Amino acid sequence: MNPIPRRTFLQSSLAAVTTALGTQTAATVQAAPLPASAGIAPPAPGSPFIDVNVTLSHWPFRRLVGDETPDMMERLRKNGVTLAWCGSFDGILHRDIASVNRRLVEECAQHGPGLLMPVGSIHPLLPDWRHDLEQCMRTHGMKAIRLHPNYHAYKLDDPAFLELLEAATKEGLFIQIVAQLEDQRTQHSLMQAAPVDLKPLAAALDKMPQARIMVLNASRVMSMTTLRGLPVWIDIAMLEGVGGVENLLKDWPADKIVFGSHAPFFYWESARLKLQESALSPAQLAAITHGNALL
Repeated sequence: MNPIPRRTFLQSSLAAVTTALGTQTAATVQAAPLPASAGIAPPAPGSPFIDVNVTLSHWPFRRLVGDETPDMMERLRKNGVTLAWCGSFDGILHRDIASVNRRLVEECAQHGPGLLMPVGSIHPLLPDWRHDLEQCMRTHGMKAIRLHPNYHAYKLDDPAFLELLEAATKEGLFIQIVAQLEDQRTQHSLMQAAPVDLKPLAAALDKMPQARIMVLNASRVMSMTTLRGLPVWIDIAMLEGVGGVENLLKDWPADKIVFGSHAPFFYWESARLKLQESALSPAQLAAITHGNALL
């Protein structure tokens, strides 16, 4: 059975409700119709995907479907992913960041050479962060790093973050800032981590305009407020609502949106569904699914 896009499901449901309610009530129900998707095709089965938001190892608070790397590999290949930017859940709470990054590189090389691209964790409040950054670049050949300011307890105007931003930018690294990992309502009572305060990012970019920053798991509210107008990339993992990507394109540059699934925390297929339920041109689809994430 072919999957039904959420937009089509809602439109079909509306039609059924309309019939049941009768003509007079139907006029009221149809006063705010869903946007039409006629002529908009979902991504073709052979379309390549570059997923910039995948994480290996185990989420500390529960087991997730696909949190074993071979399972993740099977899911990615099945869905046409040609490159996955992979961080490590261990980078959130472990203090030995060098070991975290070494294990990540070994895991990617063992299970997905050419498909899994390791993205190193850096914790700028730890005394050896410069050495960790050097290892990411010189030893492991990484092209991107991933930061978790809320779990590592620093702000984006902290001098340590600004030093890291400068050092990584001089090396031409992509800097992924994870805005949030899960809804606060589902967090463990002893491990509450509010979303990252992104307001200081504008001042940081004024000082370092050449920085290449990608914000992962940004909500629509973030893109419309604290991130609005900033020259950063954002992914689609936490966009909600029918036509979420389509609506994002109304006020966000098409060349600054990338495909991120937040797998395995989210089902990979949910990110693909976000594309299917939005009215996107072939050029927009190509840019989001892979073009904007080409290194």
